[in-house]
Amino acid sequence: MGCHSIALAGTALLFSVMSARADDGAIIDRWYSALLVADRTELTDLLADDVRIKLDDLGVVQSKQEFIDSIDEWQGAVAGAAIRHRIEKTEAGVTTVIACYDFPNNDMLMQETFAITDNRITASSQAAIAENCNGY
Repeated sequence: MGCHSIALAGTALLFSVMSARADDGAIIDRWYSALLVADRTELTDLLADDVRIKLDDLGVVQSKQEFIDSIDEWQGAVAGAAIRHRIEKTEAGVTTVIACYDFPNNDMLMQETFAITDNRITASSQAAIAENCNGY
């Protein structure tokens, strides 16, 4: 393999990694859009069947079905809210997001992680950073 071929292979690899990150960003955008309106169909589609969702502050790990079952309660809490998010970093297949949940009566700053494989969220964790979004 000549230098030219190696350079092309390296460039192709770089673009595939960049494309994967862009796809992960699109999946994460879809996640927050669906979460804001409690769209069970979209959330179900975004989650892998064997997903584990870790709610650090509550010491709870939810399966896909447990998470979807909790959406009724969430729908009431999220009414009139806004969710802003930004990707902080992607490392070893895990994307870290800072999210501001701006509810009508309060807001909360969260750090959330997402592992994504084949356009499905395979693992997620959520932990509160602050009881307001001043640091967003």
